[in-house]
Formats: sequence, C-alpha cells, structure tokens
Amino acid sequence: MKEGPDIAALATLLGDPARANMLAALMAGRALTAGELAREAGVMPQTASSHLSRLVEARLLVVEIQGRHRYFRIAGPEVAEAVEAIMGLAANLGRTRTRPGPKDPALRRARICYDHLAGEMGTLLYEALAAQGLIAATADGVGVTAAGRARFAAEGIDIGALEAKPRPVCRACLDWSERRHHLAGSLGAALAQTILARGWARREVGSRAVTFTPDGLAAFRVFLEPDHGTRRAG
Repeated sequence: MKEGPDIAALATLLGDPARANMLAALMAGRALTAGELAREAGVMPQTASSHLSRLVEARLLVVEIQGRHRYFRIAGPEVAEAVEAIMGLAANLGRTRTRPGPKDPALRRARICYDHLAGEMGTLLYEALAAQGLIAATADGVGVTAAGRARFAAEGIDIGALEAKPRPVCRACLDWSERRHHLAGSLGAALAQTILARGWARREVGSRAVTFTPDGLAAFRVFLEPDHGTRRAG
C-alpha cells in the first residue's frame, strides 16, 4: 500500500510479543515502571527500555516522571480501543493462548478495559442500557437519548460535562471475551467509576480483573432493571 496510513509500521510495533505484553499490561489504565513492564514482557530491563522507547516515539505510550521514577501509560483511549479491537480479532480468529492462565475466568467475568467495564458484566451493562432506551444507535455510532440524560443525571453523571470533553461520550467496544459490545467512551468510564465508588466492585491488585461483592452484584442487577430509574426518582 503506497498511499494512506502506514499500517505496516504500526503492525510491526504491535506485533512484537514483548511489546504486545506491555500494552496488554497497561490496558488496566494504570501507569507502570520500566521494571514492572520488563517483568510483564519477560525480557531484561535493557531490552524493555528499547521497546518502551519505540512505543513512546510512536506515540502509543506516554511517560510521566515523578522524582527519579518514570512511569509509562497508554497514550489515550484511542490507543486502548485499538488494542482491545486487536484482542477481539485475535479471539475471533482463534488466536488465543494454548493454556489459559488462572486469572482468565475472572477477566472474562469483569475487567477494566483502560477505564471502562468489560467482560460479561460490561456487556450486560451495555445491553441493559440499550434495552431501556438510554443509549441508542446514531449515524456516528452510539449516543445518549433524552431518557438517558435524565437517568444518568439522577445517578450523578452530567452528560453535558462529558460532551464538553474531546473524547466521544459513547462508543460500542467489541468485547474480546464475550464477542458482544461493552460501553466505552467517557460515559463508559463514568459508569465504571460509579460502580467502584459505590463499593459494588473492587479492582484486583496487579490485574485488570474486577470483582463484584455479593451485595454489589445484587445492587448492580437492580441498577440494570428497566424501572430502576423510575423507582429512584420516586
């Protein structure tokens, strides 16, 4: 391909196993040091530094400096969404690990995808919001309906404030484990923060996995019920 975006250069960057493991580790939305990413990638620190320099140069990662420490994180939601899309494509094509890790069931149940909820619980959330008419298909993808604006306001989420940000409010993100959509965008991030802030679920240390408490799971399922917004307003 001689014209248009250079996908070959980007594919080369993403195609290296060590760099792919680093990006996957950063999909939890947290910043990690070069040493932590070296361990995730299974390479020596010097090799990790070379990989990280290439990812930063390509603007896939950014560096944050605190004192003597350098932390790396994914450059933004657009990069995270591209990585998740590739994960989904790999899963659909059967390009999965031959031996699932011990955390795989937890990741499939619920996980953080950069800053929004993914996995089974994420797709349940997306489908419930769509079924209730709070989000709907638009010419640009997915948008918040009038009913959705009122409902989210009742939950403490200001859609107007989200619209003022450069990031899309809603985006349907294909979930690699469920092969259905979960909700990305600034609304997806706000809902994930609401779930965590209310104590319905907690993030597991050193993992993308999110664990719902028994009471939190019950509250989450009530939140998904069609008449929940009406009962809350009443």
